[in-house]
Amino acid sequence: MTDERTTVAQLRQLVDQFVSQRDWHQFHTPKNLSMALAIEAAELMEHFQWIEPDESRAVADDMAKRAAVGEELADVVCYALAMANELGLDLSTALRDKMVKNAQKYPAEDYRGRWGPDDPRGPGEANS
Repeated sequence: MTDERTTVAQLRQLVDQFVSQRDWHQFHTPKNLSMALAIEAAELMEHFQWIEPDESRAVADDMAKRAAVGEELADVVCYALAMANELGLDLSTALRDKMVKNAQKYPAEDYRGRWGPDDPRGPGEANS
């Protein structure tokens, strides 16, 4: 199953089944899951530590590195889905709501080509 054919609900169910089969819900408190998520994110970051931006993009072309990064990213997503399961959050709604807030906070016309509000290029300068 690919991203195009798999729903968030199916992924949540997959994670929930795995956790339930091991009786791990007792350990999946929001505190523990948030910590596990941060740890897995750090493990993902290790693959890119000390390399140049172009080298980080080249990971996509190295099948072994790409697979290793994929495993770490999958761990991050698993813990995010487990957190949504434990808190009863509708992840699609939360993501859409956050994107609306992001669009208001970072209007495209002001941030196109800029990395953030501290980018020395002012609004409209990045693509000139």
